[in-house]
Amino acid sequence: MHVHCYLVGGTLFDTGLGLGDAPWGSAGVERIAITHFHPDHVGGAATAAAATGAPVHQGGLDYAQCERVWGTADWPERMADWFTKHGVPADSAGELIEQGHAFAAFIRYARDPVLLYEGSTLAGWEVVELPGHADGHIGFLREDGVLIGGDHLLQTISPAIGLYPDSRPDPLGDYLRSLERTIELAPRVVYPGHGEPVRDPVGRARELVDHHRRRLDETSHLLNGHGLTPYEISLRLFGDDLSPTQRRFAVAETLSHLERLVREGRAARAGADGTVTYTGP
Repeated sequence: MHVHCYLVGGTLFDTGLGLGDAPWGSAGVERIAITHFHPDHVGGAATAAAATGAPVHQGGLDYAQCERVWGTADWPERMADWFTKHGVPADSAGELIEQGHAFAAFIRYARDPVLLYEGSTLAGWEVVELPGHADGHIGFLREDGVLIGGDHLLQTISPAIGLYPDSRPDPLGDYLRSLERTIELAPRVVYPGHGEPVRDPVGRARELVDHHRRRLDETSHLLNGHGLTPYEISLRLFGDDLSPTQRRFAVAETLSHLERLVREGRAARAGADGTVTYTGP
């Protein structure tokens, strides 16, 4: 799926991957704003900044995570260890290491950007923190009700809400609160990172809350008294016909739901032998 980059009044929102030759130098870019550190949004930031001379603005928490992930050489190994700990077979974890090192070469994030926080303003846009899809995900809200939303709200699919190493402990709880905040803010339209504009953001936010509540119930019903790994639970939730990359997303998504169930008192976590399992309460 391709990613949308928006240029509004001299502000370039997100930059895509650091691949190919984008015509940023002739586009009238005066500043660059990043919604979150995922590669298809931040990967071309340094290239765009070099081509335009424009400063890059990024959320404070998001940039810290960007450095922990893309600024370190051992991230693929740390990810592999994380997934192995949660039940993913060793061969799939090995593929994660190989793919991770190959992919990192394309990520050219901007070092030392101007940091943004909740309530910051940028050229007429107010920064709104919307954690969930990424811990430090931010959106940019204009007074006419236009929200540049990154991957916070998508029209036809549910944004991936996964739990990863070195992240906030309850990403699904964060996301559900961000959806409630979207309902309260009631933007007129959301321009997302993928797909068509969301013309009924409040209605779509409510749909996503309902979706995750159903998934929480479905996950809860799979738990028993013997203990299952997140990998095993993901097989029951998403089936077994997934590529290794899709499976890792499925495990991370399953983990975020399991940790929300733990906080709601509907599941219990154990890991005495080094492998994490979950049971019913």
